[in-house]
Amino acid sequence: MALPAPLTGVVPPVCTPLTPDREVDVPSLLRLVDHLVEGGVHGVFVLGTASEAAFLTDRQRRQVVEAVAAHLDGRLPLLAGAIDMSTARVLDQVASVAAAGADGVVVTAPFYVLSRPAEIARHFRRVAERSPVPVLAYDIPPCVHTGLPVDLVLHLAEEGALAGLKDSSADLAHLREILAGVRAGAGPAGFSVLTGSERLVDAALALGADGAVPGLANVDPHGYVRLYRQARAGDWDGARAEQERLCELAGMTGSAGTGPSAWGAYKAALHLRGVIDCPATAEPQLPPAPEEVERVRTLLAAAGLV
Repeated sequence: MALPAPLTGVVPPVCTPLTPDREVDVPSLLRLVDHLVEGGVHGVFVLGTASEAAFLTDRQRRQVVEAVAAHLDGRLPLLAGAIDMSTARVLDQVASVAAAGADGVVVTAPFYVLSRPAEIARHFRRVAERSPVPVLAYDIPPCVHTGLPVDLVLHLAEEGALAGLKDSSADLAHLREILAGVRAGAGPAGFSVLTGSERLVDAALALGADGAVPGLANVDPHGYVRLYRQARAGDWDGARAEQERLCELAGMTGSAGTGPSAWGAYKAALHLRGVIDCPATAEPQLPPAPEEVERVRTLLAAAGLV
């Protein structure tokens, strides 16, 4: 299907369920997609950070996109990450996921070697020239060690190289500047700005963001859809209360460097909820410890999810 312009609403970055021997568990993946669709989400994003895309082989990446695209059959927009270290490798990923059925691709700045702004701009222009589907930039400084400057994003938008931005910087001042630039006419009509900061969705929507890409929506899609609808209806007290409830649930991931990885916690929660068969994470990640799984169970129970 054609990617809506702008893309709005809740677009979860879908976890990638794995079997005990670390192959993609397609039946669990499709149950997870159904769980999200039933929760009212507005689109689906595979091969993002919460999907453990960095740990999957190229074969597994394509397998995920093909399975989800066939299962959705055009019911919702399907974004796929084309995330790799260099422009050439990203172009290979773009060709693969587009051929597998993705309606749009989500691309970070190059990483491993720190790139300069002019090189990042060249990267996105080259990808946009070759991509058969719309390109969204993915700003996630903690993972690629390079943030996307406001002026760079707006210039690329003005050129038509980008169809949107997934902002996972957790920097509301940065997001405000992007949104102000878009409102001032930077970029094509329908340029999408989505927040990837799951604890700040109400604030991002209040600033004018089009939607959100929250990893925790794997666990509680209904909650994020409810938050989005409340914000769009102008019920900011309701949106704030829902966001605060979701922030409590987000405590399952622990603090940086302690507790399970976010996707390890999400998979434990999805397993406890009966959505996926196995909570295995991709190697070399360690699974949540038993006491961490019990914390996830306690938080799910407090939220009325088990």
